[in-house]
Amino acid sequence: MRPKPFQKNKSLSELSTFGIGGEARLFTEVLTVEELQQVLSHCHENALPYHPVGKGSNSLFDDQGFDGLVILNRIIFLEIEGSVVNVGGGFSFSLLGVKTARKGLGGLEFAAGIPASVGGAIFMNAGANGSETCDVLKEVTFVDEKGQLHTLLREEIAFSYRYSTFHEKKGVIASAKFHLSEDPTARKKQLEIIEYRTDTQPYGEKSCGCIFRNPIGESAGALIEKCGLKGTKIGGAEISMLHGNFIVNKAGARAEDVLKLATHVKECIKEKTGIELEMELRVVPNQK
Repeated sequence: MRPKPFQKNKSLSELSTFGIGGEARLFTEVLTVEELQQVLSHCHENALPYHPVGKGSNSLFDDQGFDGLVILNRIIFLEIEGSVVNVGGGFSFSLLGVKTARKGLGGLEFAAGIPASVGGAIFMNAGANGSETCDVLKEVTFVDEKGQLHTLLREEIAFSYRYSTFHEKKGVIASAKFHLSEDPTARKKQLEIIEYRTDTQPYGEKSCGCIFRNPIGESAGALIEKCGLKGTKIGGAEISMLHGNFIVNKAGARAEDVLKLATHVKECIKEKTGIELEMELRVVPNQK
């Protein structure tokens, strides 16, 4: 079956928590695994470049947009049976953490407040407070670039700090299963995490979370603060005064502003500490 018609000239700033980006030449939403398979199969058969999006919380889109198809993952079902959770790749990772904790299930308390989709959290192995997504992952359903469906067990997927083997795979995470544990204190722990994040991170502002990976044994945010870079601005982009590892869109920032500011930070940290910061933010170019 052919996929439904694609929308043209979609503003990418609407699909990113940064509120930055030009237009996608083509755009579509997928609501089911079958729709996702149809779209990816079509892209493969027609050599159409594509880029999947969940919550857009770790993507910086090019000011010139994307010359291809942007696929918004809206596969958002949720099933909880005992301690096993089956959830769509487009489901809110933060909401998943809240819903499971309220049911007395522990393991995803840290997810509350992370503005990613489930698929994005798995892709980046999102983590906080000593926990990572892979810790409680059971299996992943993945649609490859040809539209073929695969189920991968946790043991078949390599994970490390903000990395998964999906970085090397072409396709989209359709759904996942998590194996949690009974914990009547899960929600209490979660509320403490949320309170800490609210106090230390610029919630409510346009950003894409942490810009840089933490170097081994160091905090990127602390290094940026020690080097006196908080509040530094280029164009409409500014290093948050609340957390040094956040760049916020203060006033109509462009992708160019964010990248110049990130480069400035890297150069300053390298010069003053000798440490080479690595980008955690994923930059989506105009063409793939």
